[in-house]
Amino acid sequence: MQRSLTVIYTAIVLDAVGIGLIFPILPSLLAEVTGAGNVAAYIGIMTALYAVMQFVFAPVLGALSDRLGRRPVLLISLGGAAVNYLFLAFAPNLWLLLLGRAIAGLTSANVSVATAYVTDISPEDRRARRFGLLNAMFGIGFIIGPVLGGALGDHWLRLPFIAAAVLNAGNLLLAFLVLPESRTPSRERLDLAALNPLRSLRWALSIKSLRPMIFIFFAFAATGEVYGTCWALWGGDTFQWNGLWIGLSLGAFGVCQTLAQAFLPGPAVKLLGERGAVLTGIGGASIALVVVAFATESWLIFAIMPVFALGGIGAPALQSLATRQVDESRQGQFQGVLASVVSLASIAAPLLFSSLYFVFRDHWPGAIWLSVVGLYAGLVPLVLGLRFKPTPPLAALAGDR
Repeated sequence: MQRSLTVIYTAIVLDAVGIGLIFPILPSLLAEVTGAGNVAAYIGIMTALYAVMQFVFAPVLGALSDRLGRRPVLLISLGGAAVNYLFLAFAPNLWLLLLGRAIAGLTSANVSVATAYVTDISPEDRRARRFGLLNAMFGIGFIIGPVLGGALGDHWLRLPFIAAAVLNAGNLLLAFLVLPESRTPSRERLDLAALNPLRSLRWALSIKSLRPMIFIFFAFAATGEVYGTCWALWGGDTFQWNGLWIGLSLGAFGVCQTLAQAFLPGPAVKLLGERGAVLTGIGGASIALVVVAFATESWLIFAIMPVFALGGIGAPALQSLATRQVDESRQGQFQGVLASVVSLASIAAPLLFSSLYFVFRDHWPGAIWLSVVGLYAGLVPLVLGLRFKPTPPLAALAGDR
């Protein structure tokens, strides 16, 4: 089992590396292939395209893994990622870069399959901890990706893609050799209509106990986007931070979040229960955000990071709770829905929070963090009102078949 988890965690790290490695080189790469002086619009298109492809294909890959098995879908996606990164390394123009980035978003949608695999092999009392480790692996990859992309891109703009291709090929070989199938594939005939991502979302929303959980999960994903969108702007406006200090602060945040997600969700759920762990995560993040909003000394930002990290235990606990509401035969489809919800948040939230920031900027830049606290406060009644069953709602599932 440990070898299987190693392969799955490595796949998640590589997904995050693939997202992050392009950030440092993207402006120069787009300037090279387009000849444009201002490439901001192209950056926005490539970022949105990646997220849209994840939104569309995460439930598709998850549903396929329910029918065909987790292992073949993971192997195909890892192989596709390796080939696609080689394609990106030699794409000569903008349209082929866009095509390659779209395919990268498709293959990275395998996070839904990886999460379903962990659900398959994990007893309920260990799911929160392992989901926390999944999130921690994503955090590690997101730290490694920009560093790797920046360092290799200084030698050749396309070199990061070759490195990503080699890493994915290595993980493909590892998965092929040691990763067993985690569940017996369904013998039901594959319904092509079930691969419609909107149908998967509609199915999940048809289960009454899942609706508030899906909304809370969306809100958690949306609040996670505010840091990438506003942190650098706020740091420069409030403390006149340069790039080094912005990088150090984000690095400190990433390290604390990764450690918290790796080690705290399991003990927190055992001590507080899943609902209590979600509320503790909301509380920790809200306290830290209030301090950040009113801070006038930059050292306070680094001092509050451990409290900030408590926010990382909420999503794994909620995800563990939600898995109990879905039949084991549809975990892949459900994890695909959650991955699509995250992708949808990554499209909508940056637009919302960037607009809010420029409303607050001239009067009080720190107010952006209080808007996040307000969103968290609105989630508390939803969390307290969660009604869930200890066993999956089989009747709801049967009615959808």
